[in-house]
Amino acid sequence: MTKPSRKPVEAAPPRLSAMAKLPVFFNLEGKRAVMAGGTPAAAWKVELLAACGAHVEIYADQISNEMSGLLARGAAAGSLKHHRRTWSADIFPGAVLALADAETDAEALAFFSTAVAAGVPVNVIDKPVYCQFQFGSIVNRSPVVIGISTDGAAPVLAQAIRRRIETLLPPWVAAWGKLAKELRNVVTERLSPGPQRRLFWETFSERAFGNAPKITDAATALQLIDEVACGVAATKGRITLVGAGPGDPELLTLKAIRALQSADVILFDDLVSDEVLELARREAKRMLVGKRGGRESCRQDDINELMIKLAKQGKHVVRLKSGDPMIFGRAGEEIERLERESISVSVVPGISAAVAMASELGLSLTHRDCAHSVRFVTGHSRAGKLPDDLDWKGLADPDTTLVFYMGGRTTPQIAKRLIAEGLQSTTPVVIATAISRPNGHLQFVTLSEAAQGATVVNSGEPVLVGIGAAFAGRIPKVSSPAHIPMTVQAG
Repeated sequence: MTKPSRKPVEAAPPRLSAMAKLPVFFNLEGKRAVMAGGTPAAAWKVELLAACGAHVEIYADQISNEMSGLLARGAAAGSLKHHRRTWSADIFPGAVLALADAETDAEALAFFSTAVAAGVPVNVIDKPVYCQFQFGSIVNRSPVVIGISTDGAAPVLAQAIRRRIETLLPPWVAAWGKLAKELRNVVTERLSPGPQRRLFWETFSERAFGNAPKITDAATALQLIDEVACGVAATKGRITLVGAGPGDPELLTLKAIRALQSADVILFDDLVSDEVLELARREAKRMLVGKRGGRESCRQDDINELMIKLAKQGKHVVRLKSGDPMIFGRAGEEIERLERESISVSVVPGISAAVAMASELGLSLTHRDCAHSVRFVTGHSRAGKLPDDLDWKGLADPDTTLVFYMGGRTTPQIAKRLIAEGLQSTTPVVIATAISRPNGHLQFVTLSEAAQGATVVNSGEPVLVGIGAAFAGRIPKVSSPAHIPMTVQAG
């Protein structure tokens, strides 16, 4: 019986979530800023403002050693001037920003009120009530600058995020950013808005995550501009098959994120999580090409033809698949079809659900005391039932770890066949639903219990069935089947 099919459908663009603060980047070059206070905290803010090119005037009777040292060595840019007196209302005219380090709330309120009356944006250090703007943690690869804010709720978290970004962002991004700044006018003059400019900047940006720029890269970039302008570099689009992993966006590879950020169109499956899609370029068109076993799905031929059509329009199409594209993802069929059309196609691997399950459980699928091999097996055929052509005798090897994909509905039949081929009925079985996701669920049974139907499976979620001695160390010692959320340590 032929399963019903549906056509690819464009998904609605995501709504921008509410934000605690608006991140903006303020040009301070040549502008005047004032600071009331000479404390160490004030010195740090003064140095930050001056590094952005501001002319900073400090008003304080006494200054700390940190402020004194800063004044002695000077700032990286801008200028510093110390007025040995306290602040007054006459310091605000002509200032674009006003900062203070106030000891008391009364002093903070006075400074805040005077600055507001003068129309100058104001920040009183460590007193959020008297701040019209806030400073976040900063990653400086100028001209690339990244600001991180937690709305004052967790500054230490912001610092931790900054450290994480620092490790991911190569230091030579700054040099590439400077080269981009030099090329910007040429790009604006030579290339049309839209696909031409995007093609150039995407190609340029990919190099920024490779090696530090060489002297010859400027000439190479100018040549690329000429090629894009003449249409030489933009004759065809391209397809990238991207593994979205099991659902947790933190399991995406850096290469997968870069692909999502450069896509014109994203064709995604039902099982791809919303959190993964949130990492895509906001302007990218999203199209659901739902493919899920036992449900109404888009025909594979329709998906193939859609990819070809979009690529021939010059689009970068990301075909986003749950898990890894090359494991039960029909990627081979798509690649063959695209290559027949001479369309460029590349693959970004993803973390397959079986690997994520092993990590979730904290076990090795190939533990040398339990298994000498691991096999990934499909749990249903094209007809939606248990495949008839599986090597059941080979699968019943007690020294092999088995992971059945898409086996939620066929688990009892799988267990019965394995027992019939000689696999012990006490063999551990793990049923994993929605692995790595907030609603994930683990169920531990024996092979005989699985054969009797003692499993609880939510058919609306992806299901894995793990079978083998490798899972024995994680089965709770209880007399009845155990149902354990993934957020709880199994043991």
